[in-house]
Amino acid sequence: MDRDLARQVARQMHGKRIVAFTGAGISVESGIPDFRSPGGLWERFDPEEYATIEAFKRDPSRVWQMLRELDAVIAAARPNAAHSALAHLEQMGALCGIITQNVDNLHQEAGSRKVVEFHGNGSRLICLSCAAEKSARAARQEGSFPPLCPQCREVLKPDVVLFGEPIPAEAAAEASRLAREAQVLWVIGTSAQVAPASFLPRLAKSAGALVVETNLEATVLTRSVADVTLPGKASEVVPLLIKELERLRC
Repeated sequence: MDRDLARQVARQMHGKRIVAFTGAGISVESGIPDFRSPGGLWERFDPEEYATIEAFKRDPSRVWQMLRELDAVIAAARPNAAHSALAHLEQMGALCGIITQNVDNLHQEAGSRKVVEFHGNGSRLICLSCAAEKSARAARQEGSFPPLCPQCREVLKPDVVLFGEPIPAEAAAEASRLAREAQVLWVIGTSAQVAPASFLPRLAKSAGALVVETNLEATVLTRSVADVTLPGKASEVVPLLIKELERLRC
């Protein structure tokens, strides 16, 4: 990435309320492929058969064939330089929060504390019958497949939003608040094409925010929403820009 461009953008962001909005692209370098990319989950598991709440209720054991593979990928992943840099930006007091579409818990593992889990978090399992919870790590260690509720013995579901489920009300409200109050919305690793998450960049822009985009390739945001585009790998662009922001504080 061009350092001069990073310095120019850092000057535009300096001293403003920054909110990060992240998607699959920020976690690719941690070993979690985009579901829609070649070799991704949706190439091998039809989402209509494996990723809807109706499919889970109909045959949870079958859906867990896909979920087991997803859980293994997430369990092996570790935060990369982009996750760590955003955690550092929060520690600097310059990042008001992260809205993430990811369910991999990597922002939290990197040290970020203000994370809105728009699509839930795969590190937790919940029971649809009695609302009991269990950590995915504990279920993994027990080795039971599919994992069962410790109270009523029903099959547990990852605490993630499947197709056909609403966004958790608290997460939706907090994400909207952050987007409206942001002075800078930094979109990282998402084309923001899936509703309702797709409305957040437009909400921020309509409220007067500067929208900064970091993606490998141009997206619909590049053409219609983003004020500034910083193309490239998140693990390279994010730490560089944050280093420039930190330099301005000195």
